[in-house]
Amino acid sequence: MAETLAIYPGSFDPITKGHLDLIERGSRIFERLVVAVLVNLEKEPLFSVDERVDMLREVTKGKTNVSVETFSGLLVDYAQRKKANAIMRGIRAFSDYEYEFQMALMNHKLSPTLETVFLMPGESYTYISSRLVREIFRHGGSVKDLVPPVVEDRLREKAKANKG
Repeated sequence: MAETLAIYPGSFDPITKGHLDLIERGSRIFERLVVAVLVNLEKEPLFSVDERVDMLREVTKGKTNVSVETFSGLLVDYAQRKKANAIMRGIRAFSDYEYEFQMALMNHKLSPTLETVFLMPGESYTYISSRLVREIFRHGGSVKDLVPPVVEDRLREKAKANKG
């Protein structure tokens, strides 16, 4: 039987403790897990793709079956190139489910052998989103319990650089 490889795609801008929870759990379910950072030239992210990849590699080091890469274009095309068996997606609320369900059906239509696996984050992470973290930080709030320490440090560095 072939090795199970899952792709966990996202923008990860910034990485949250909810993302890490899913990476940890996904790494126990799948033999290999690729955390794939989407390169989206239409969005203006807080962190560059290189910065996000760097932080993800930092917070996942020690997990021998987890790697971090980038991709652009259709996720199914990337997954086929990687010979992935599954796409792993997190669902925090019913509103996430509606969008993710639609994406999963379309991905299955485009690549019938590629399965989508939905994971719910741990209860203490269900309210965390990258968008909310950016908003809280932008307004001077503490994100200490929402992001890994390396991300909190990088947020502070970025804030100092923008003021200077």
